[in-house]
Amino acid sequence: MKPTQEIEALTAEIADVARTSFRTLFENGERYYYCTLFTTGEGHAPSISAWSWEALEREAARQGEESDTPESTIAELIKWSYADSPYCCFRDENFDDVKQLFMERPSIAELEADEWNREFDSRLKAMELAMKRLDDEGIFALNQPRESVCVLVEVMPPDEINTEIALRLNQAESPAMQAWLAEAAE
Repeated sequence: MKPTQEIEALTAEIADVARTSFRTLFENGERYYYCTLFTTGEGHAPSISAWSWEALEREAARQGEESDTPESTIAELIKWSYADSPYCCFRDENFDDVKQLFMERPSIAELEADEWNREFDSRLKAMELAMKRLDDEGIFALNQPRESVCVLVEVMPPDEINTEIALRLNQAESPAMQAWLAEAAE
């Protein structure tokens, strides 16, 4: 298979699984402001995470009860954290086939620097194209206006590439993107 065909096949599988996971999540009717497909710096198969305003309020209240920190401070600290979201790795079992596809690709740990970069970039590209596909389908406007949601593909720990991808996936002037750029961008 040619590299572009490989990326398209990976994109299609990621999009199918992410579509199902996000749609299932959005059935709760909450208003989302953050939806991400995240991976590690080693390029492992992605997972989704998301924050809604309702979940942020609940989680800040819960953490506030366990500490002396005001809820507003907690909310600021966790607002853009994929890992602190109660929806981190939501329906991760749906990604088993994606994980298998990633394992069938060249082992990133065994590649030389140039090959490693190409493979990592291919994986990120497939994730970005998958999120763009879902965005074009209107998935991220199901419970709220699209401009209220920051749609991301992120590498953890945070990397500058996250901001570059965010600017491609969102309109820079949207309220959600402006907030993310001011509060969380690398």
